Amino acid sequence: MKRTQQKREKRLRRKIRIRARIKGTSKRPRISVFRSNKHVWLQLIDDESGKTILSVSDQDVREKGKKVTPKQRIERAFEAGRELAERAKAKKIERAVFDRGGYSYHGIIKRVAEGAREGGLIF
Repeated sequence: MKRTQQKREKRLRRKIRIRARIKGTSKRPRISVFRSNKHVWLQLIDDESGKTILSVSDQDVREKGKKVTPKQRIERAFEAGRELAERAKAKKIERAVFDRGGYSYHGIIKRVAEGAREGGLIF
């Protein structure tokens, strides 16, 4: 088995383990994070009805056509978290559950959570 495939499978196992304990409701939805090599996507999900309430990506908050450094990528993740919180506030959502998606809680994932907290979400 190739190393990248092993890493992906380990992350998916962690994701399943985390999801067994975390459930989002309409009053307190789950913030789901997906991180690729270039971008980060965030969703507010109501697991009871199985619907995505809203979604944000770092592409929504970036300047188009510019090359991105790793430091800028982390700051865009922060901005995406804050944007998610602002849109959630507009929909009268103040509390949420953070689902890191099997990723380690540092770097981009940590900055997403900090941005959402600064934007006003409580978790």
